[in-house]
Parts: sequence; C-alpha cells; structure tokens
Amino acid sequence: MKIVILDGYALNPGDLDWHGFEALGHVELYDRTPEELIASRIEGAEIVITNKTPLNRDIIEGSNIKYIGVLATGYNVVDIQAASENGITVTNVPSYGTQTVAQHTISLLLEICQNVGLYDHAVKSGKWHESKDFCFFEKPIIELADKTMGIIGLGKIGQCVYRLAEAFGMKVIAYNRSIKEGFNCVSIDQVLSQSDVISLHCPLTEETNQLINEKSIEKMKDGVIILNTSRGGLINEADLYQYLKSNKIYAAAIDVLEVEPPRHHHPIMDLDNVIITPHIAWASKEARIRLMDTAVDNLNFYLNGQIKNQVN
Repeated sequence: MKIVILDGYALNPGDLDWHGFEALGHVELYDRTPEELIASRIEGAEIVITNKTPLNRDIIEGSNIKYIGVLATGYNVVDIQAASENGITVTNVPSYGTQTVAQHTISLLLEICQNVGLYDHAVKSGKWHESKDFCFFEKPIIELADKTMGIIGLGKIGQCVYRLAEAFGMKVIAYNRSIKEGFNCVSIDQVLSQSDVISLHCPLTEETNQLINEKSIEKMKDGVIILNTSRGGLINEADLYQYLKSNKIYAAAIDVLEVEPPRHHHPIMDLDNVIITPHIAWASKEARIRLMDTAVDNLNFYLNGQIKNQVN
C-alpha cells in the first residue's frame, strides 16, 4: 500500500514522527509539494495525505487514489464532488485544536491589553534602569473586567473563547446562525455595535466573506479591538488597514491573512497597533499530536472497512 504525504512539514517540522502511517503501508514523505509535482508524486498511490496541497478534478481523475486524508479540519483543498464521483473516501480531522486556538486567541488579546513583549523589550534595553520612578509607562494597560466581548461563531472554539472571556469578568455576547443554549446570543448588529472586543470564529463562506469591512466597522464602537484566528478572508484587509490608521479600531490581532504566506510586504505590518502571527493558533505540540493520531486512526479505520470522519 503506497501512502504519499504531500506536505508534512506544517504538521511535523521534526518534533513528531510518522510511525503511525509507516505501520500501515509504504510511506513517501514530502515536506511540501508544488502544484506542478503533485501528479508525478502521487502516481500509483492509493492513499494520499494532504494539508494545504490542492487536489483538483484533473489531479483526482488522472490518479489511482482510493482515499484522501486531510491533515486539517477544513477540506476545501480537495474537489469533494470529483472525489465522490470517483469513489474516493475523503476524511478530515475535526476538533483537534479547540483549546489551543482559544488559548492563542486570548494570548493575542492579552498582548494588546498588557503589552508584555513591549515592556520586556523596554526593560532589557535599559529604560527601567534609567527611570526616576519605580515603574514607567510605554503604552496604556487595559483591564478586561466589565468590558464586552463579542464572539462571531459559536462552534467549539467560539464556545471555548466565550468561557475564557467570562473568566476574565467580561460580559460576553455572541452571534451564531442558530441559537446555542447556554450562551448569550444576539444579532450580528448587536455584536458589532456593543462590543469592546470582537473575536471571529466562524467559517469562511459566501455569507461571511469579508464580513469585517467598511460598512460593518462603521457600526462598531470607537476604539474596538478585533481578533481573528479563523480565516483571513473574513476581513477586508484594505478596510482594516484604513480604520487601524484612523484609530477607529484601537488594535487588531490576527493569525490569518487572505493570502498565506503573504506574497509581498503587507502594508498592515507597518502599523504599531496590529499584531500578526503566522497561522500558528492551531499548532501547539499537543494539538499536532492529536491531529496526527486522528489522521492515522482515520486511515486505519478505512483500511479495516470502516469509515471515520468522512466528509463526502
């Protein structure tokens, strides 16, 4: 059984192993695969494992693939209709990173509010030594208690962020397409207009594409904080840039961009009131181990005539 892993580096940059897959067949492992090499690398393979390497109709129909395992929750890199038409099972890995993504979301918010990195750098550069007082101030520190957190999207990650925000004494409101029992669900306009902090946790769909734009930002409070650890396409980045410059938005912290990696220097990176991390909210070692274990489990089930986490 030939198993081809097209882009293993993001899941395993060297601190995990591939023994689980190797126990199930002959593994050909690539850290990353450019599009022009996909067809040749999967030639003769019945099992293909991918994270972000696209498998389109032409690739699928010209292959011997029987099973595609996606090393992620999102599976839009696979032409699902083409896979189904050709009798190919496609699986994903749901819910492996809930706690990790929620933790990263709150860490971004705390960095905006506490400026820990800024103060650490200032101290180490000698500013405390030079201070005439027992402390000094570089940037305002913000207390979260009694402020309103607005969450857009109440999946497992959104729910986890909701509970963490409550633990800080924040008032939490949320918008979700369907009402979730046990959560303070309101309209999208109420989230936009009432929140001091808005955190995005919804999928990227036609409905949510560029949800944060000039029109929606104008409905927000002056000085709002925006967090995005979901998908870059949820935000119109040109509009975000303009409103960060005008200070209508106090700060933004984002783990995702519309194009990843960015093809050139992004103007938003020049702003002092934005924090950007490179799509790593999901990537704790613990979460990656869970992802690996589930992906192996998915394939093992398939090989034994059962299906687990099938998406088509």
